[in-house]
Amino acid sequence: MKNETLLRVAIAQVNSTVGDLQGNAAKIIRYIEKAKDSSTDIICFPELALCGYPPEDLLLKPKFISDNVSALKNLAKAINGHVVAVVGFADGRFKETYNAAAIIYNGQIKGVYRKIFLPNYGVFDEKRYFDSGDKSLVFGLGDFIFGVNICEDIWYPDGPTKSQAAAGAKLILNINASPYHADKFKERQAAIASQAKANSVFVVYANLIGGQDELVFDGQSMIVDNQGKLLTKAKAFTEDLLIQDLDIPVSRIRPSKKLIKIASTLSSPKKNLVIREEPETLESEAEIYQGLVLGLKDYVFKNGFGKVVLGLSGGIDSSLVAALAVDALGNENVAGLFMPSRYTCRQSQEDAMLLAKNLGIKFIAISIEQIFRLYLLVLEPHFAGLGRDTTEENLQARIRGNILMAFSNKFGWLVLTTGNKSEMSTGYATLYGDMAGGLAVIKDVPKTLVYKLSRYRNSISQVIPECVFTKAPTAELKPNQLDQDTLPPYEILDNILKAYVEEDKDLTKIISSGFDKEIVCKVTDMVDKNEYKRRQSPPGIKITPKAFGRDRRMPITNKYKG
Repeated sequence: MKNETLLRVAIAQVNSTVGDLQGNAAKIIRYIEKAKDSSTDIICFPELALCGYPPEDLLLKPKFISDNVSALKNLAKAINGHVVAVVGFADGRFKETYNAAAIIYNGQIKGVYRKIFLPNYGVFDEKRYFDSGDKSLVFGLGDFIFGVNICEDIWYPDGPTKSQAAAGAKLILNINASPYHADKFKERQAAIASQAKANSVFVVYANLIGGQDELVFDGQSMIVDNQGKLLTKAKAFTEDLLIQDLDIPVSRIRPSKKLIKIASTLSSPKKNLVIREEPETLESEAEIYQGLVLGLKDYVFKNGFGKVVLGLSGGIDSSLVAALAVDALGNENVAGLFMPSRYTCRQSQEDAMLLAKNLGIKFIAISIEQIFRLYLLVLEPHFAGLGRDTTEENLQARIRGNILMAFSNKFGWLVLTTGNKSEMSTGYATLYGDMAGGLAVIKDVPKTLVYKLSRYRNSISQVIPECVFTKAPTAELKPNQLDQDTLPPYEILDNILKAYVEEDKDLTKIISSGFDKEIVCKVTDMVDKNEYKRRQSPPGIKITPKAFGRDRRMPITNKYKG
């Protein structure tokens, strides 16, 4: 009797677009054909690959559900030959909707697994849309038994993976749409390895890639053996077809009566495969940078924009956003507007011009001085006797926002805003001014990380002028202005913000960890008071464990201070 079965499995790490049923189905078929050419036995696609993830309130439209099911049936008919395809879709039955995986073979849907554990935390709202499945199905392909489950299901020690292993499965196919944040792969690998070892099963972990609104999916799909060892993984932030031969032990457990038999034999004899080079392991800054590039690229192109425009100030934030835009879209699709006022120094102009030259982007200079003077003149009778304050500063930011939006309207360019997480946290940004735009690229990137990412980008090619790194950050809205006139040093500020915003620590714990009480109270008060601003800001790409918006949902009207 054979002691093991050689199984060839594939992970199609694809970039689906929410709502593009026909386009997603066509992509799925293309990857299945590639897998068939390599005599693959089973190919897995990510969670909800057919309809895209997350479809959000599209799932409340009955027509969307029925169109998605129809697309699945048509897809199944197009899948011929001896390869099993596991495809994520939204399964609508009567008044119930499930996050599901269809197991397709030779033109037929052989079975449907419905997700059991529905995440309802952080960016997830699955209990709003889906009903929970209740069956831990196993499937037979030749002498081989495998289970299928979805994302959250594999994180629970007593979940479907355990039940499927008890029913004879030696391989678990786990399909995912796991959003990215820094170092997320390590968390996933540890969880998958633990489940694989505990249940003595191989795990094929298929993950989505691509940008969807604020979320970006990194892929990094993986295959882990029954001892928890990582056998191989797919690339980060790019589509990939990962094919691997597995020596799977034959189950000595009598198959469950609920076993769904797919076929009595495996596919045709295997062809020799080219040995796959393992993708490089990305350092933290490289990984985050690639995530921002992909999130920006998909947001722009999936929403039908061709070009983008941003305000260049000669500072570090706009320099990083410009570099990201060029790397995502190509320099021919990026324009930078430099809009000096009476407070703009010569160095800022030189830095902005040099950056634009280094990146090869269109550079447009428009002085706001005349417009600013007219505003002051019109408002003078009403402001007589009152000293100048942030009102006059914000006028300049709003003039710049209006000019950027004028270019957006006239030429169809998407405006990229350049505010970072430190500024968004404390309200150090102007509503309808520098916050005006379509995508806040670095909204979830703290200022200290902005510098690190900029250094990383310059390690590839020197595009950001060195002076941008060394000069003190300033908004240049009044004479001799510096960010630290209003904010604590960013090294201190970002650590307090991480504790308060991302880790939900109260003031007492933050102060006890070594921070000055007065500074902590000032910072947390700024965070609380500026929720109304953040609600009106553009979406930004999530790269930390807790981002504003989908992750952190605080009430605007709120008297609790902790």
